[in-house]
Amino acid sequence: MPTEEEDGAQGALLTLKIWHPDDWTLEVTEETPANLLGHTVYNAADGRVKGHFTAYGDSAEDIDKIVEAASDSRLTHSVAEMQHRYDFGHPHRSLGNASRELLVEYDPEDTISDALVSHGFIQEGPVEIRDGWEYWAVFVDTVDRDYLSQQLDTVRDSHDAEITVTSISSRDSPTGTIRDRVALLSKRQREIFELAHEHGYYSWPREVTTRELADEAGISKTTLLEHLRKAEAKLLEPAINETKESL
Repeated sequence: MPTEEEDGAQGALLTLKIWHPDDWTLEVTEETPANLLGHTVYNAADGRVKGHFTAYGDSAEDIDKIVEAASDSRLTHSVAEMQHRYDFGHPHRSLGNASRELLVEYDPEDTISDALVSHGFIQEGPVEIRDGWEYWAVFVDTVDRDYLSQQLDTVRDSHDAEITVTSISSRDSPTGTIRDRVALLSKRQREIFELAHEHGYYSWPREVTTRELADEAGISKTTLLEHLRKAEAKLLEPAINETKESL
């Protein structure tokens, strides 16, 4: 794998289309007309995790169907509805006419998240799940195509997964590296983003709640989320706007 000096601190932003067996999100979105956005994951009891998801669709009936399917799934342990406090807009897709926030408890080995992270693919936004497929935006700190292919093959083999790279963009401009893009943030946005990073907010599973972060920063939860949303938008925009090509 190239060193940072050898590849000019380049990295790549990839969009991955993924299917693998024994994932409740894939099964319920294939069975019902509604879709999901996967946001965050927390550690739960007995080695399980709790994931925060937005269920969205064209009608309240569509949402009812996907909630019922998730509750009945052999792969979930509990499904609870959360109070809707703020919007989780997706930059490329409307959330439809109806949406609902869910907290779902399940076993982490039934997901592909750990495999992606352990092979250098860092999640860069909500995971969109629709029609029985997951759509991931991930960053990896190399542009070596052979290395990327090898790592993806390993993930495929470990989870019997189908993975297609639908787009890839290299970060070879001055704003291409994580460090340079952080410089785009305002002082307060950078402080909150760095605080979140230091406390494991972007780890998987997440190591701190938004309420705990807000208390640490001495601000309201709403203000904290606003700072983070603006910071994340600035960090992602340079990569999203780059010309993409097929892997």
